[in-house]
Amino acid sequence: MTAARDLFLVANSTDELGGVTAWTHQMARLFTSAGHRVHVIGVHESDLKMPVPQAPGYPVTSLYERHPPTPDPPRGARRLSVPARRRESRRIAAKKRAVAALESILGPARPGSVVVVTQVWPMEWLREMDTSHLTVIGMSHESFAYSRACHRYRWIKRHYPHVDRWLALTQEDADIWTAEGLNNVDFMPNALAHLPAVPSPRTEKTVCSIGRLADQKGVDMLLDTWAKVAPFRADWQLHMYGAGADETQLRRQCTELGLDTSVRWLGRTDDVPGALANSSVFVQSSRGEGFPLALMEAMASAVPCAAFDCAPGVREIVRDGEDGLLAPLGDLDALADRLLRLTGNPRLRDTMGERARANVQRFSEERILELWEELFALLER
Repeated sequence: MTAARDLFLVANSTDELGGVTAWTHQMARLFTSAGHRVHVIGVHESDLKMPVPQAPGYPVTSLYERHPPTPDPPRGARRLSVPARRRESRRIAAKKRAVAALESILGPARPGSVVVVTQVWPMEWLREMDTSHLTVIGMSHESFAYSRACHRYRWIKRHYPHVDRWLALTQEDADIWTAEGLNNVDFMPNALAHLPAVPSPRTEKTVCSIGRLADQKGVDMLLDTWAKVAPFRADWQLHMYGAGADETQLRRQCTELGLDTSVRWLGRTDDVPGALANSSVFVQSSRGEGFPLALMEAMASAVPCAAFDCAPGVREIVRDGEDGLLAPLGDLDALADRLLRLTGNPRLRDTMGERARANVQRFSEERILELWEELFALLER
């Protein structure tokens, strides 16, 4: 029997469409079911929302109603225009109010309470308050390579040396961050959210993609890849589930490639298991990932996957050649080859699909919850 704790999950947003939001509410539900007192906190409410539980069984708080403004460039107050100085003054005042709201939640927390910062950005607010009575765990839900290529690398180097433990998603990335000079790094895989009672029969001639229509997800590369596949698979369709800012230009690209008859744009879905049950192959074309939940859900449905090997989390989940097929990142010909192999060989689909369903259960919610409890106990010593 584990000790009940106050657990605070602090994210960029509590309702933004994407995998981190899904993970946050999945873990809040798991921790609550284990007897912990959970509070989910987001920096801001999101414009592009995903469905979240209407009555989740734990409090959910946003510090801002919308994305807070970014600071003006640090050029010195005397060089800023009067409107810019006023904007900056309003931003600072709003941030003080947000820090006070966060402190009103975390300040009264019981001894042994844990704050899990699911993305590094909220540390900008957390570090402005006293957290000496709390255990703080930082996380990154993307690969080292993807963080290294953007501003989040600097944020991690600035903020995460100060937390009690910070978690990458794989041992491979944890080792890289340790080599970068951080001595408090560990890793924690994501948990498989759902194991359907009945796997996909893999009888529909459908390839499924699930993800935001944004640059990171590489949907533009997927369309270029499908243009190489479609002439050889005239009776197959690519079903695109997702929404995002790039939808208009992606649909235009689809038309320009002559794919309108073989690509269906199905929007966001609240029924991922249902989408996968009607699919025979899953494809992931991301430029960068962490430990992708959609990939695990496809495998749990016994749908074999073709994916770019874009992150350690992808090759941790998919055992290439055993339960799925990986292609080098950005190699459209290689990804097309993997899709042609899976769509053209029912026996290969069935064999890899059944292996995928069996293998992915090593990331069961029960097992991942055990790992979290072990970590909490370790940090309390």
